[in-house]
Amino acid sequence: MRLPSDLPPRAPKPRRAKRRLSGRARIVIAIGVGLLVVLFLSARGIAGFYTDYLWYDALGYRSAFTGVLGAKIALATIFTLGFAALCTLNLALADRSTPVADGLAGDETFLERYQSLAGGRVWALRIGVSLLFGLIAGLPAAAQWQSWLLFTNAQSFGVEDAQFGQDVGFYVFRLPFLTFVVDWLFAAFVVILIITAVAHYLNGGIRLQVQQRRVSAHVKLHLSVLLAVLALLRAVGYWLQRYELTTSNRGFVEGAGYTDVNAQLPAIELLAIISVLAAVLLIVNVRQRGWRLPVIAVGLWGLVAVVAGTIYPAVVQRFQVQPAESRREQPYIDRNIQATSAAFGLDEITDIDHAGAELTEEQAEAAQEQLRDVRLLEPTIAADTFQRQQGLRTDYVFNDVDVDRYDVNGRLEQVMISARELNLANIPQRTWEGRHLAYTHGYGVAMAPAGRVTQDGFPVYLTSANDPSAGVTQPALYFGEGLDEYSVVATERDEVTIGTGAEEGSSRYQGTGGVKLDSRIRRAAFALRFGEYNLFGSGLITEESRILYVRNVRDRVKMLAPFLHFDADPYPVVLDDGRIVWVVDGYTTTGRYPYSATADTTDLHPDSGLQHSFNYVRNSVKATVDAYNGDVDFYVVDPQDPIIRAWQSAFPKLFQPQEAAAPALQAHFRYPEDQFRVQTNMYALYHVKDPAAFFQGQRFWNVAPEPPAENVSRVVPTQGPAGTGVTPDSSRLGRFEPYYTMLQSQDGEREFVLLRPFVPVSEGDRRQELVAFMTVSGNPESYGRLTVYRMQPSDGALPEGPLLVDAGIKETFNRDLTLEDQQGSTVRFGDMQVLPIDNALAWVRPWYVQANSGNPLPRLRSVTVTVGRQSDIGPSLEGALRAAFPGATFTIETRPEGANTTAPPEEEGESGGEQEPTDPSTPPTSGPEGEPEGIEELLARADQAYSEAQDALADGDVARYIEMLEEAAQLAAQAASLATGEPVTATTEPEVSA
Repeated sequence: MRLPSDLPPRAPKPRRAKRRLSGRARIVIAIGVGLLVVLFLSARGIAGFYTDYLWYDALGYRSAFTGVLGAKIALATIFTLGFAALCTLNLALADRSTPVADGLAGDETFLERYQSLAGGRVWALRIGVSLLFGLIAGLPAAAQWQSWLLFTNAQSFGVEDAQFGQDVGFYVFRLPFLTFVVDWLFAAFVVILIITAVAHYLNGGIRLQVQQRRVSAHVKLHLSVLLAVLALLRAVGYWLQRYELTTSNRGFVEGAGYTDVNAQLPAIELLAIISVLAAVLLIVNVRQRGWRLPVIAVGLWGLVAVVAGTIYPAVVQRFQVQPAESRREQPYIDRNIQATSAAFGLDEITDIDHAGAELTEEQAEAAQEQLRDVRLLEPTIAADTFQRQQGLRTDYVFNDVDVDRYDVNGRLEQVMISARELNLANIPQRTWEGRHLAYTHGYGVAMAPAGRVTQDGFPVYLTSANDPSAGVTQPALYFGEGLDEYSVVATERDEVTIGTGAEEGSSRYQGTGGVKLDSRIRRAAFALRFGEYNLFGSGLITEESRILYVRNVRDRVKMLAPFLHFDADPYPVVLDDGRIVWVVDGYTTTGRYPYSATADTTDLHPDSGLQHSFNYVRNSVKATVDAYNGDVDFYVVDPQDPIIRAWQSAFPKLFQPQEAAAPALQAHFRYPEDQFRVQTNMYALYHVKDPAAFFQGQRFWNVAPEPPAENVSRVVPTQGPAGTGVTPDSSRLGRFEPYYTMLQSQDGEREFVLLRPFVPVSEGDRRQELVAFMTVSGNPESYGRLTVYRMQPSDGALPEGPLLVDAGIKETFNRDLTLEDQQGSTVRFGDMQVLPIDNALAWVRPWYVQANSGNPLPRLRSVTVTVGRQSDIGPSLEGALRAAFPGATFTIETRPEGANTTAPPEEEGESGGEQEPTDPSTPPTSGPEGEPEGIEELLARADQAYSEAQDALADGDVARYIEMLEEAAQLAAQAASLATGEPVTATTEPEVSA
């Protein structure tokens, strides 16, 4: 047997040749892998884009989505390809002018390397470089989509500017985009010049290491043409810059002043001429040796820019204008006054001379219908009361209390209204299912007449805690002010709502709002958008389920119309059919109205859409959002506004005329507070129409300071201008907030108006007399009518303004305030309201008292009526009027007996809901011994109760302290009521009609 080692070796098996991928296959695989990586990283962004499209489509505004997107894509494409084409053309010209190798010297080796690297890929290299820089330059142009749409849909204002005779529409619609295009072209040609110069260097046309001619003739021609184009673009830029002077702020007022017109404008025109001359010299220089002529042109341009563009205007301003500024600037001040008045809608104001006399007894008795419109409820104070008395559950919240008007028992009255919205922070079930499937909506509204209170000083609700949906057919609120999270409705999970007797119940969404989750792709897209797997994997979601998102009404309308600015205060409206809709005021603004002053936005809410710089504004749009379905409508209420006409032209399917809104909805359109704040701020100066008086500034006004809501008088012990012995110190006070109220106009019409008073401008706000007040109508037939009541007293002595009236009230009733405003309670004041009745004035201000312990609520305690310098107080408006006019008869039922006295649950230190009414307006019928008590007995008992309250406070018995303090205040008020002889009347709970 042979050993294995003796056997011949086996022949090796042939190895299989490894298949190597071709270069093209590797490129394809690399591209595929790269696309997958990009797709993975961009998945959430793509999902967001897709779900946004679904959102617009569900609302029926797909055209708004595609319109904005199309404008952005068009701009980015045009400017990208435009830059790429220009760059490619210049690179091709650079390659064609490549010189023959005539003594390349030290650059020869480098150029040979570049040529070998480029090889046959020259065109690919040109296009690649051009597209790369084109994307960098072109993509940012998409941000100019608003300017582009306004440019292509420009409208005429029908008004020409005073300097150049151009229609205002040119400045608003044309100039911004033209300026952008010229600036973009200038920047683009600078980049192209640099790229072209580099290409010429790589091709050998520019040689840095030779001693003779470093730039070839062809290269010099090419670069000279590019520089000439830059010079011409600069000339066009200067020409457009002339129009920017119409919004200059160099002079005494905004707009082109004396220096701008007589120094700056000629300098700009001269610079434009020099720029054209420089372009000509650059072309002529092609036949010259060196760059002497272009250097001369650039030097001349720089000299003129410094001397004529900067030094000369400064010299004119200092030595010609300032010594005679009032005369030099007078025509330009007149332009500013006219333009500002037109831009802010202050050019059609009704001026009424008002005597500002003291209200007489006969006038007061004859004006009881007007006095019935006085508002006793303060929105900021009522918010806590609404929450406690009508909140129903901790997961409901009243975010804001608004003032509107409704038909109550056949009479149009002011009401306080607030939506009962969902408060996700307080829901008992904090799981994903609880937050997004179970607790999905708020419920109904709370509403109370603004001029009535219960015997306990609480609102008289038109909707009760036991029936919060009274008058509302669809009380579920899926869209509102404070809803920032999504909800999924129509699922297998019941939604939590209000059941019988305000107990917890269940419901299912039956509406058409939101986006249907009827496919796995949609569910996956929303899961990616919100980063929540349950949207894809939850078994509770069916094909009939809908996802509701962008539920905040301001965000909702802003997403649909990002080119509008929206008010900070949406408000709910209950329509005749019982539906609830939100109304959001939309504004159009611009900062390019020639000669108009920049808006004074003092006191605007930080979230206001007007919190930016502008010099023209219109409340052109009322947007509505259905609280159940989320449907959005945009109604154009000012078709005379050219800016909204331009947007209508750009988005014809987005807007509807005001006439398309239901009459019941139009009846609840309010004039917006934000616009009225701006208008009154501007009118404080621009009521002065004479340029000379405007320059002196002695007739300017200020919006009156707001009297403090706490028991503090901002006064200093010096003689005031009105002879009151005190001068208000307003240094730490904000300006008077405009308030809604019902007033009777001069033609006898009851108007729902906004009102704001003015005082004269003075150093340190020392002068606080009432010089005027402005109102604006919210009635459908007179909507937007501005009226100014100018005080024209017969004796020349202006009536007291709100701060002086406040100081007088607190001085007169210092003892009452001391009794009420002890350590255990706080006095809070409602709005100071002025009542113009015939040729007379009266001021009304409600008082609230709130205990400091436990969780108390403010109650209306008293009302003051001020006529002239005399203030009177009563437990109700009627009581105060009887004290002011003891000989008159009044039947104003503002604190009725037996009305709704719904109060919050009883808590420590606070009386509860089922207690007997403690109306201080009702005097006791008998004393402890059964005999009628007189005023002296009542005051003695009040003093005794006050002493017991102090003893209880010393012993630390807070509950007893508050009880006795309340009793002392009640007895004192009963004594005042007995002194005035005010009767106690009964009424029933009113009915409301939306």
